[in-house]
Amino acid sequence: MNRESDNSAILEENWLEIPYDLGAGNPARVPDRQQSDLWALVLEARSIPCRMGRHEGAWRVFVPADRIGEALRELRLFEEENRNWPPSTPPSNPLAENTLATVSVLLLLATFHNITQLGIPLTGNSPVDWPALGSADSARILGGQWWRTITALTLHADWLHLSGNLAIGGIFIVFLCRDLGSGLAWTLLLGSGVLGNLANAFLHAGNHNSIGASTTVFGAVGILAAITMMRHRNHPRKRWALPIAAALGLLALLGTEGENTDLGAHLFGFVFGVGLGLVAEYLVGRYGRPGRGLNVLLSLSSAALMVSAWWAALAFTP
Repeated sequence: MNRESDNSAILEENWLEIPYDLGAGNPARVPDRQQSDLWALVLEARSIPCRMGRHEGAWRVFVPADRIGEALRELRLFEEENRNWPPSTPPSNPLAENTLATVSVLLLLATFHNITQLGIPLTGNSPVDWPALGSADSARILGGQWWRTITALTLHADWLHLSGNLAIGGIFIVFLCRDLGSGLAWTLLLGSGVLGNLANAFLHAGNHNSIGASTTVFGAVGILAAITMMRHRNHPRKRWALPIAAALGLLALLGTEGENTDLGAHLFGFVFGVGLGLVAEYLVGRYGRPGRGLNVLLSLSSAALMVSAWWAALAFTP
């Protein structure tokens, strides 16, 4: 149907224009061309004849006089059902001022890497073989050495390996800590890394070994993806693409199988990051971000778990 018609022809055929307020008697804005097109589509979908034309400088929709009541009912119902659509973008929380603290933790990871390269003897006279003590050896993890799922996250093969994780992962980690708060963010990061290494150990069934924080890096990407999807679930096409593209880019850059890197751990880190991020964002949306006291408690708990893992590695590894 050609919706645009000559006004004189419309009037001669006894067609009536749809009033601005849809007959509700309330003030209403003058509909523009886009609004008139939308109303015409609604009427056509309900098999109500309609035409469009300009009247008194504005686009108007006309219907046969004997269908005006039906047309008004359909348009009022449509406007009521879509009153709050599309939904507005949720307000963003102010970012926490904790960048220095987050960067300090990342620098501490770099410092620990230096320590592992110095050959310092901590037990007896022999230098500590840090990778042997703390790598994600799947056979030993499944054999009960749980601490390896944690200690492996702090070990790196060389400076290139470490620099890649710090440079790329640091961006995501800093933003995540500012968004959620340090305590909650580090708890989620550690959780995604540990669960990723544990799942990878079960996948390889005892014949795989790896080290590196990239499992946690992918966990950070998964957490951010989940947060974005939860906050903007009413605008998925606008918001979901970026974190998914970031994950694919990181997989292409860091995710190739090698002597000390592991594609499976990366994927599991991302998957568990998404899961933990969904839970965390649901709780934050319902109860708000953790306060200062809870953030401190979560931060200390994460640090204590890391220290306990290395203590167990030094104390119980033959």
